[in-house]
Amino acid sequence: MTAQLIVDLSKINSPTDLRRLNTAQLPAVCEQLREYLIKTVATRGGHFAAGLGAVELAVALHYVFNTPKDRLIWDVGHQAYPHKVLTGRRDQLNTIKQTQGLAPFPARSESIYDAFGVGHSSTSISAALGMAIAAQREGSDRRVVAVIGDGAMTAGQAFEALNNAGTIGADVLVILNDNKMSISENVGAMSHYLARLLSGKTYSSLREGSKKALRKLPTLRNLIRRSEEVAKGIVMPATLFEELGMNYIGPIDGHDIDALVRTLHNQRKLKGPQFLHVVTRKGNGYAPAEADPIKWHGPGPFDAVSGTIFKENSTAPVFSKIFGDWICDMAEHDPKIIGITPAMREGSGLVEFSKKFPARYFDVAIAEQHAVTFAAGLACEGLKPIVAIYSTFLQRAYDQLIHDVALQNLPVVFALDRAGLVGSDGATHQGAYDISFLRCIPNFVLMAPADENECRQMLYTATTLKQPSAVRYPRGHGNGTLALREMNALPLGRGEIRREGSSGLALFVFGTLLDSALSIASSLNATVVNMRFIKPLDSELILKIAGRHTALVTIEENAIAGGAGSAVAEALALAGVCLPLKIIGIPDRFIEHGSRNDCLAEAGLDIIGLTRTIAPWWKLLNVRS
Repeated sequence: MTAQLIVDLSKINSPTDLRRLNTAQLPAVCEQLREYLIKTVATRGGHFAAGLGAVELAVALHYVFNTPKDRLIWDVGHQAYPHKVLTGRRDQLNTIKQTQGLAPFPARSESIYDAFGVGHSSTSISAALGMAIAAQREGSDRRVVAVIGDGAMTAGQAFEALNNAGTIGADVLVILNDNKMSISENVGAMSHYLARLLSGKTYSSLREGSKKALRKLPTLRNLIRRSEEVAKGIVMPATLFEELGMNYIGPIDGHDIDALVRTLHNQRKLKGPQFLHVVTRKGNGYAPAEADPIKWHGPGPFDAVSGTIFKENSTAPVFSKIFGDWICDMAEHDPKIIGITPAMREGSGLVEFSKKFPARYFDVAIAEQHAVTFAAGLACEGLKPIVAIYSTFLQRAYDQLIHDVALQNLPVVFALDRAGLVGSDGATHQGAYDISFLRCIPNFVLMAPADENECRQMLYTATTLKQPSAVRYPRGHGNGTLALREMNALPLGRGEIRREGSSGLALFVFGTLLDSALSIASSLNATVVNMRFIKPLDSELILKIAGRHTALVTIEENAIAGGAGSAVAEALALAGVCLPLKIIGIPDRFIEHGSRNDCLAEAGLDIIGLTRTIAPWWKLLNVRS
């Protein structure tokens, strides 16, 4: 390697360092960056395949654009690991998703290069448009770029933003990182040529000049426009984005760093809304990830040489597996069962169902609003839709929950995965609010299982109801309770006493923190109630327990504000019962990333935190009495 091509990734501490290199050195930067990602993620795990596919794109963007003055937004952020390495966080990458480590996604609080915090998809174009308008109002030459994955382009918000961008005409560049398509060698070469031509100043000037000259001749103008679209359509799917008011360029090979740099240099000079279609390959440069990008989307620690992902030690099934087994069992006996997911087949446990019952499985893409209303339509016609969705993603369809499902009292079942604290994906993914936002909706039934078997029975119970319902369960493993194959409906709105104590203290538990509560109750001689239902609440049992105890505690893995504890307080107040009540849940702050156990500890919901909260409070009450 000649001296001028020698590159040392350890010396690139900012995009400024990167921009000091000549273009001939950029392939070496990409090679070293890809090797560093493989080596580092292997030790800890994390989002992997998407980042490998975006290496050249990240290098080209930081090389061409004057970041952080120029704004760069990554959507959704799985692809942003190379960006983090290039922006001064290289030596911290091995801490990503760990407690006190780097955030799993771009975060404004972490770096000035993270222009917009992301976690939920399809928000980048809206945010970029807002930033572009701000730059325009300031009279700034600041450029704004949104990099959006092809999966994120399936969501309605992305197209709402594109439609608005085309109307406003702001100076914004949208890059579609398309990692599903491949480009043959010949078509690729032609595409690169056309991309450079179409993004060049001469073509842009001629095109805009022609449009202005032909404004008074609509028939001729339309003819030329249509001819132009047909000519371009031979090698590129431009028409849709052109009709939305975007200047479409591409597709180009997202792993050709030279073509990327030249095209971006041209596009940086253009005015108005621009759309660049870049085709990449998830897992590029690492054979196992190229062969199975789904498996390698977010692996745990792995052997970088052999490609072996290390397995977890726990033998207990995860709750997603409990759900997946249950819906398959249900579908075998009930032809009306329909499974729906907004692009979370693997995460929600629907892989086996999709194989066994393909005609009854619907992945609606990243379109939570559509998923909920689609389910409502199915329910109207007597089918039994089961919407498998993460708690954090259900937030995106709140209007549909109220208007399209609850208001019409339709029996849609929501299997709420990742309810509570999810761990390494951090604040954007914590399922901290579903109890609060669901229990205030009329007609809804809301359940929280304490273990695997209760989860299975609650899911079955939901299918027997003539109204909307949700079963919330956490990420990860249960306590090992055997999920019985036999299914029985639980009595609606009825809790159960799990431990009788005589100290005068009673603990009302909602969900899988029951085991911790039982452990604490043993040392305090307290009564423990597994509430099971948040709505309808077992007010009768609550009042019964209140009548023979002197203090009450509620425990839940949800925000304290408006949660299950609030429901208990409301029930006591309505009955005129005044007793000391301690409400324990997720505090009024965002819990950041870490292991699930670390997140529980941060929220004071692990057994140590619960003990530290309950024991002194109970002791103080006894002293006062």
